[in-house]
Amino acid sequence: MRPFNYEAPTDLATAVARASVSANAHVNSPIQYKGGGTTLIDLMKLDVMRPEVLVDITGLRDEAMHRIDHSAGELRIGSLVSMAALHEDESTVRDYPLLTESLWQGASQQLRNMARLGGNVLQRTRCSYFRDPSFEQCNKRVPGSGCAALDGANRGHAILGTSEHCIALYAGDWAPALIALDARVEVLGRSGLRTLEFKDLHRLPGTTPHIETNLVPGELITAIIVPGGPKRRSLYRKIRDRQSYQFANASAAVALELDGDVVRDVRIGLGGVATIPWRAHKAEQALRSQRLDEASATAAADAEFMDATTRKGNLYKVSLGKATLVRSLLEAKAMEVA
Repeated sequence: MRPFNYEAPTDLATAVARASVSANAHVNSPIQYKGGGTTLIDLMKLDVMRPEVLVDITGLRDEAMHRIDHSAGELRIGSLVSMAALHEDESTVRDYPLLTESLWQGASQQLRNMARLGGNVLQRTRCSYFRDPSFEQCNKRVPGSGCAALDGANRGHAILGTSEHCIALYAGDWAPALIALDARVEVLGRSGLRTLEFKDLHRLPGTTPHIETNLVPGELITAIIVPGGPKRRSLYRKIRDRQSYQFANASAAVALELDGDVVRDVRIGLGGVATIPWRAHKAEQALRSQRLDEASATAAADAEFMDATTRKGNLYKVSLGKATLVRSLLEAKAMEVA
C-alpha cells in the first residue's frame, strides 16, 4: 500500500468541499471517500487504487446519513447505515424482504457489520485483470490499454451490457434489488443536492469503462430512497459456486403483482450477468398482462437474454441466467401475500 493522507471531517459540507478538489472521476482520482472501506482498502493493498487523500466520512454528524426512516410511504436509508443494520431492521424485513434477502446473501456477517450502504452500490468489479496490476491490459484501470478478459479467463464475466472495451461484471447483490424497486439516490456535491434514479447511477462501459457512474467528482451519496406501494410478492435468488459467501454466477430480484394468475405488474433486477445492475425491461414487458406459468416465464427469460454477448468461458451464463429468472418468477408466484 502506498502512503496517503487521512482526513476525518465531521461536517458534511467540509467533506464534500475537500473531495470536490479532485479533477477526475475514475479509478485514479487522488481523493477518495472512505466509509466502511471493505472494497477500497483491498484495492489499495493490491495497488489498483492509489489515492493521495482518504476522506473518512464515517464520523459525519449528519444524523440522516446514519438513520433508517419509514415514512411518507417510502423507505429512506442514510448512506452511512451499515448492511447489518438494515438487514436487522424489523420494518424493512417485513415490508421490503427483497432488500434484506439480498443483503443477507451478499456478504459475510463481518463485512455486513463494516460495509456502508452508500458505498456498497459503488463497489468495484471483481474482474481478476482489473484487480491485478501485473496485467497491463485493463481499460478500467488503465484507459486505452485494452481488455485482457476478452480472450482470457472470462468465466466470471458479463454477458449483458458489454462492449469491445470491457466485459467486467458488476458483482453486487443489493443493487439489483434496488433497481427492481425503482429506488432513487440523493447525492450532494459542490453544486448542491440532487436526486438520481438508481437506474441512472451506473454507466455502461461503452468506450469509457473507467468512468463507472454518473456522479461528478466529489459527489457523495447521502441517502437511498425506496418507494412504497402495494404489497408485492418479492424475493432474491442467487446461484453461486458454493453456498457460503461467494459472488453470484446469476441472480434475480423479483417483485410481482398478480391478479389471479395474470401479471398486473412485475419488476426484475438481474445480477451476476451484466456490467451494471441490470433492469430486465424486456422480460417485464413480455410478462405484463400475461398468465404467469412456466411457459410465459421461459419466454420472458428468452427475450431478456436474446442479445447476450458470450465468450468461451461464460457461455453457460445464458442458460443459467434464464433458469434463475424462471425459477424466481415461479417461486414469487407461489408466495402468500398478507
